[in-house]
Amino acid sequence: MPKLNLDSNKVLIISILVVLIATGSLVFYYNNKLTKMNEDFNTKLLILNKEIVENLNRMERSLEEEIFSLRNNLTMQVLLLDKNLKNFREKNEQEIGALNSLIDEIEKQSDIQLKEIKDELKTIQVKSKDFSAIIDDVLQSVVSIGTDRGQGSGVVVDDRGFIVTNFHVIDDASIIRILTYENDVYDANLIDYNEVMDLAVIKVEASLENLRFDDSDDVKVGERVIALGNPAGLSFTVTEGIVSALNRKGPNNLDIYLQTDVPINPGNSGGPLVNTNSRIIGINNFKIGGFEGLGFAIESNSVKEAVEEIIDTYIQEQESQ
Repeated sequence: MPKLNLDSNKVLIISILVVLIATGSLVFYYNNKLTKMNEDFNTKLLILNKEIVENLNRMERSLEEEIFSLRNNLTMQVLLLDKNLKNFREKNEQEIGALNSLIDEIEKQSDIQLKEIKDELKTIQVKSKDFSAIIDDVLQSVVSIGTDRGQGSGVVVDDRGFIVTNFHVIDDASIIRILTYENDVYDANLIDYNEVMDLAVIKVEASLENLRFDDSDDVKVGERVIALGNPAGLSFTVTEGIVSALNRKGPNNLDIYLQTDVPINPGNSGGPLVNTNSRIIGINNFKIGGFEGLGFAIESNSVKEAVEEIIDTYIQEQESQ
């Protein structure tokens, strides 16, 4: 009986050991399997994480490239728009400038045509009656010239204050003043002169009404004219006559003189000889002493050429300073 009990204990112990060994094997097996599964999971997780990071990096780079491309495109579009706006503005300004110039030209031409119509009406009145229709307008451009050496006359030939007279009127003068028909007094400066032709140009700092030159080649013998000036200090005197001859020679041996029967007395020198069109056809210059009705005026074409040269040279010098 005791021997049987011992064998039973051995069997029990062996059974327990078998169970323990089996259990340990199972635990070890499953533990290894779990470890491997865990490692596989971790590996797959790392791979997945790496892929996610790479995808995110690719997306970030792609997004940055898209943003950069969009920024460049937007910048180019803004620059193009700015250029187009600038071109439009410049073109618009040019068109506005051209339109303003055209309007100014139309207004200028309209004023010129209106003035020409008025002059033509006055010319018709003069031809049918006398010079009274144009006297007031013409006298607005005639000036009396006084110097510390003497006196004479002049005529405004440019509304910027340029006045033509005889050179002998202002020769050696240190003071030159003018008196207008409206009784305004201005100090004048000598711009330049042509001693051979006995012409001088002086200037005042004022805007004055000017007379225009007519073509002296169109002057006819017998044509009615008036001389304006200040003979013997009698300011703004008008005398009427006719053209007696053309292309007379003067003291300078130049055949640039119109002979008239209009009296040319001291003080008349430098004043204008005007036709029925209110235009200058000559500048009164001298008379032959001892004879009545032998006055001489420098023809307008010669005066205009000399005066324009003096004025143009003066303006160029002023602009270059």
